[in-house]
Amino acid sequence: MKLATLKNGSKDGRLVVVSRDLQRAVDATRIAPSLLAALENWSGCEPQLQKLYAQLNAGQADGAFDFDPREAAAPLPRAPQWCDGSAFLNHGNLMQTAFNMPPIPDAETIPLMYQGGSDDLLGPHDDVPLPDEAHGIDFEGEFGVIVAGVPMACTPAQARSRIALLVQINDVSLRAFGPREMKTGFGFFQAKPSSSFAPVAVTPDEIGDAWRDARVGLDLAIEYNGRWFGDPNGREMNFGFDQLVAHAAATRRLSPGTIIGSGTVSNAGGKKGSACIAERRAIEQINEGAPKTPFMKFGDRVRMEARWQDQPVFGAIDQRVVQAAKPE
Repeated sequence: MKLATLKNGSKDGRLVVVSRDLQRAVDATRIAPSLLAALENWSGCEPQLQKLYAQLNAGQADGAFDFDPREAAAPLPRAPQWCDGSAFLNHGNLMQTAFNMPPIPDAETIPLMYQGGSDDLLGPHDDVPLPDEAHGIDFEGEFGVIVAGVPMACTPAQARSRIALLVQINDVSLRAFGPREMKTGFGFFQAKPSSSFAPVAVTPDEIGDAWRDARVGLDLAIEYNGRWFGDPNGREMNFGFDQLVAHAAATRRLSPGTIIGSGTVSNAGGKKGSACIAERRAIEQINEGAPKTPFMKFGDRVRMEARWQDQPVFGAIDQRVVQAAKPE
């Protein structure tokens, strides 16, 4: 099943079901007014949404219309929590090697995770407004999951059963703030502005055997200013989403609609490129003695899209970074 949120002037938007090929949509507000409302009653809403999805794909849904991803908000324009992991150890190892960073204790056995802002999540074609190019603007291609409520201290197996939807994310980062914020021990804050999401959230069955071991085994194709930047695959996660969700829920309940991110998708060997500028700069530092690729400037554009069996899954993130308006 594929679900999206269309902008309608409200904080949570309008829930629609989207066809498998992302060409058609149908209003789902008779089932739930928003995706967040559906997730809060997932056991009751999911069967009805699945039935509507089957009707849409069969051409039998009343009121179906052409789906325009430019009208889409993030699937959850605001969420109870946004918790981002760093589940690809190759990414961390490259950063440590390139910039002589000390190894993080227990990184191979305990997932890294921080809690980001979830009150202002951006849609797939929204501009990304930021205050200053000097902050080291970067994109980060990720996959993520949305849960339907998770009990405290659950096992990974229990956590996996609570994964409702998969999403594709651009976790925007401001690299100039990262080093100081990490040294404080309090974690990221100013380094992590609003993240962006592809237009469609999907149930795991939509990617067939690419969903295995609670990992999204899809290439994430990234173009930066119209040129190939990387297409790393989500299969190489060192921790599956079941482990990440269980880690997040170790000492707290996770409300329905909580989003858990994979961290930057990263593959060993370098042949698949990178999902963020910082990783490319790390590789340049290791191989050439200095980083060469600059961070983003206002007007730069990034496009991210994952496909399964040559068909779109989540739709594309395609957006520019722009200078934020100064407050009055």
